[in-house]
Amino acid sequence: MFPKRPSNFIITATCVIALLHFGREVLQPITLALVLSLALAPLIRAIGRLGVSRTVATFVALGLAISALAGAAVVLVAQLYALTADLPQYRAEIRAKLKEVQVLTERPLSRLPTELLEGVPPAPATGTSLRGRRGASQPVPVVIQEPTSTQDSLTRAVALVSGPLGAGGLVLVLLVFILLDQENLRDRLIRLAGQREVSRTLKGLEDAAQGVSRFFFSQFIVNIVFGVVMGAILWLLGIPHAVLWGALCGVLRFVPYIGALIAGGAIALFAAAVDPGWSLALLAVLLFVTLELVLANVIEPRVYGHSSGMSPLAVIVSALFWSAVWGPVGLLLSTPLTLCLVVAGRYIKGLEPVSILLAEMPNASTAQRFYHRALSGDAAAIIQDARVFLRKSTLARYCDQVLLPGLALALADRRNGVMDKSQDERMRGTLAVVADALAAGGHGGRARRLNVSMLNEGIGAHLRHQREERLGRWQGSLDVPARSVVLSVGFPGTREEFRSELLVLALREAGIDARSIVLNDGDDEERPEAEHIVSTVFVVYPIDTAFEEWREGVAALRENLPEVPLVTIRPREDAPVAPAVVAEHVDMVLQSFEEALAFVAPVKPAKG
Repeated sequence: MFPKRPSNFIITATCVIALLHFGREVLQPITLALVLSLALAPLIRAIGRLGVSRTVATFVALGLAISALAGAAVVLVAQLYALTADLPQYRAEIRAKLKEVQVLTERPLSRLPTELLEGVPPAPATGTSLRGRRGASQPVPVVIQEPTSTQDSLTRAVALVSGPLGAGGLVLVLLVFILLDQENLRDRLIRLAGQREVSRTLKGLEDAAQGVSRFFFSQFIVNIVFGVVMGAILWLLGIPHAVLWGALCGVLRFVPYIGALIAGGAIALFAAAVDPGWSLALLAVLLFVTLELVLANVIEPRVYGHSSGMSPLAVIVSALFWSAVWGPVGLLLSTPLTLCLVVAGRYIKGLEPVSILLAEMPNASTAQRFYHRALSGDAAAIIQDARVFLRKSTLARYCDQVLLPGLALALADRRNGVMDKSQDERMRGTLAVVADALAAGGHGGRARRLNVSMLNEGIGAHLRHQREERLGRWQGSLDVPARSVVLSVGFPGTREEFRSELLVLALREAGIDARSIVLNDGDDEERPEAEHIVSTVFVVYPIDTAFEEWREGVAALRENLPEVPLVTIRPREDAPVAPAVVAEHVDMVLQSFEEALAFVAPVKPAKG
C-alpha cells in the first residue's frame, strides 16, 4: 500500500507540497474554478432537464449565480455602510464594556501577594505623550506629503483591479470555459488514464462529480438557511443590522470550524455594544450555539448523510494543511480539495493511503474491525458494536457476517506465523469475554472480566457448563413436546466445540430450544432416552477432529437417531475435508447460521 522506499515517498511529497506553495498564484484560480463548477453542476443539470441545450443551461446558471451574488453584495454593502455610520454611538458602550472586562481581569491579580508583583515593571501613566518620554529637548519630526499625481492614482487603480477584482475575473473566465468544455475535459482524462482503465476512470469521475457536487450544493443550501434563521433570531432580539449578521453567519460557515467561532464572536461583541448589560449578548451567543449544535448534529447528517466522506479529524487536519500552503483561500477550499483526494484514492492506487487515512469510514469490513479489536484486546468495543448490530439483526447473522469471518482471519494469520504468542493469548482472552457477553444476551454496561473457568477450559466448554448450571444437566427439561429440541453435536476440538456452542446461542436467541452435547469427551454418564424430542441434529463440520473419528461419530448418531435429519454447516475458513466428502455422510450441508435458523424455524414451538 505504502511505497517500499520511504525516502522516495518523502521526496515526492516534499516536491508536491513545494509545487503547491510556490505555484499557488496559478493553481488557486484553477482550483477555485473547478470547485465552483462542481457546485454549479446540479443547477445546470436541473436547467438542462427543461429541454434547453447545455450551453444555454450553463449561461443561465451563471447568470442566476452572479445575479444572486450581486444582489447579496448590494444589500450587504448597504448594511455595512449603515453599520459604519452607527458605530460612533456604540463607542461609549464598547469602552465601558472593555473597562468592565479589564476590572474583572485585574481583580484576581490585585489579591496576589505583593512579593509576586515586585518584579513587574510599573505601567506608564495614561496620557503621557511621546515627547514627554523622550524629553522636551528632542524635536518632533514633521512629515510633508506631496500631492498625489494623476499617474499615481491610475497606478493605484490598476493595482486594485489587478488584485482581488482581477483574480475574481480570472476565476470567472476559467469557470466559463470549464463548464462549456466539460465533456472534452472528461474525454481527455479518460484518454490520459488509458484504454484499460476506462471503466475505473469513468466510475471515479462520476463519484467525484456527483457526490462532491451534491455535497457542495447541499452545504450551500444549509448555510443559507442557517444565515436566514440566525438573522431572523437576531431581528427578533432587537439587534440592529440583523441582515448583515445573518449573512456573515451563512458565509463564515463555509470555513470549517473557525468560521462558526468568528461569526459567534462578532455577534457577541456587537450585542454587547448595543445593550447596556450583558443579558442580550449572552442570549444571542446561547441561541447561536444551540442552533449550530442542532444544525451540525441533527440536520446536516439528515440532509446530506455524511456525504463529505471525511472524518472530523481529517477536516481539521486538512484545514491546517491547506491554510498553511495557500493561506485564506486554502482554508476556504480545504474540505472540497481533501474530499476530491479521498474520492480519487478509491480508484487511484497511489492516492489510496490518503483515502484510508482521511475517509470517514476506513476500507475495512466489520469482520476485519472485529479481528483488529480482538487482537488489541478491546473487548468493550467489540461488545458495544455487537449490541448495535443485534438491535437490528439476529445473533445468527452477527456470527455469519462478523464473528466467524473475523475468526477466519485470525486463523489465517496464525497459520502464516504472523500472530505471535502474546497476541494469540490476548485474542483468546478477548474472545472469551465477548462470548460470555453474548451468552448473557449482550446486556450489561461493561465487559465482564475473564474468570477462572474460562482459563481452565475451552470457551465452548465454558459456555455449555454455564448453561448446564443455569438450566440443569440436560440444559432444560426433558418433558417437552415431541420434535421440539434442536441438538448441536460437537467434538472435543477447541474450535469445533466453540462453533457448536455459538450455534446453540444463535438458535436460543431466536426462541428455539437448542441444546448441545460433545461426542468422545470421556463422559461415561449414560444419556437419557430422548430421541422422540429431537427434531434436527447439527453436527459440527470436521476441522480439528480426524475425519475417521468424525465419520464414526456421525454413524453412531445415525444409528441412535434414524429418523432425525443430520445437518452440518460449512465453515468460512478452508477445511481439511472437502464438502462433497462430508455431504456423503449427512443429509444436508448448509452455508451459514442463518440458513440453519431458517431450516429449523418451522419447528419452533408455539407460545401460549
